[in-house]
Amino acid sequence: MTETSTVSHLARSAAEATPDPVARRVRGLSDRAIAWVFIAPTIILLLAINIFPLIWTIHLSFTNYRANRPNAAVTNLGVEHYSNILSDPDVWHSMQVTAHFVFWTIAIQTVLGFALAYLIDRKFRGHGFWTTVILIPMMLSPAVVGNFWKFLYQPQIGLFNYIVGFFTGLEPSSFQMIGDVRLAPWSIIIVDTWMWTPYVALICLAGLRSIPDYIYEAAEVDRASPWRQFWSITLPMAMPFIMLAVLFRGIENFKMFDMVNLLTSGGPGSTTEVASITLKREAFEKWRTGYSSAFAIILFVTVFGLANIYVKALNRVKSR
Repeated sequence: MTETSTVSHLARSAAEATPDPVARRVRGLSDRAIAWVFIAPTIILLLAINIFPLIWTIHLSFTNYRANRPNAAVTNLGVEHYSNILSDPDVWHSMQVTAHFVFWTIAIQTVLGFALAYLIDRKFRGHGFWTTVILIPMMLSPAVVGNFWKFLYQPQIGLFNYIVGFFTGLEPSSFQMIGDVRLAPWSIIIVDTWMWTPYVALICLAGLRSIPDYIYEAAEVDRASPWRQFWSITLPMAMPFIMLAVLFRGIENFKMFDMVNLLTSGGPGSTTEVASITLKREAFEKWRTGYSSAFAIILFVTVFGLANIYVKALNRVKSR
């Protein structure tokens, strides 16, 4: 039995098994109504998973509700939580730490990712194998990566300190990447860069592969140098893809939690306490559910507003 006949047989069986009242109703539906019948379960699921929790969080942000005291009286506090958050120096410190982390990870990953994509696009011998090897870090779980690098950062037995000591002459046990106030932020930046630079490279590679060959051929006819071709053709035409990679990584790094929690838990002190770590402590250590809900809404509005502005700039670049 061929595949077509099998499908036809299944369709006839389903039609015969359908009760007559239901069959008459289905035959009376328009194509638009049938489409809504198929997508309605997905829309309901999205509303239940995304929209309802958001609305409930907004509601809790105006109250003194605590999750560890569900039977306590709930009082409406208005915008008190929002004003307290915006005037809290600890919150602003965590936002500064987050901004530092986002800026440097995006800057380094964009440069390295585009460089990797440019090299892979040259199609050198064995480029397929090395492309697969380069993509391995982004395929790993953040929990695995965090524990793996935490072991590498150990000053006595970790390989990272020995590599740095080999090239710099420093004693491997003379510094601690995740225990030093100056080095701890950079230890997280290094791990995030190692893990997600291949992701940026993959998006940039798609941009480079989308550039038609005839443009380079025309440039060679005009005797344009390779450097001139890069600045006048490659970089401008790949820029929308580069900006798209920056957008994705910026959103992900702004809400970074798992990697920081595994490596430093916000320490030493509050040196690496990004906004998500502060949010976790307020919600699940201090049990200030209403306060943490307001903080979550502020973070959501910040990310949404910045992403919206960035997307408008991206659209302008695309329209050029």
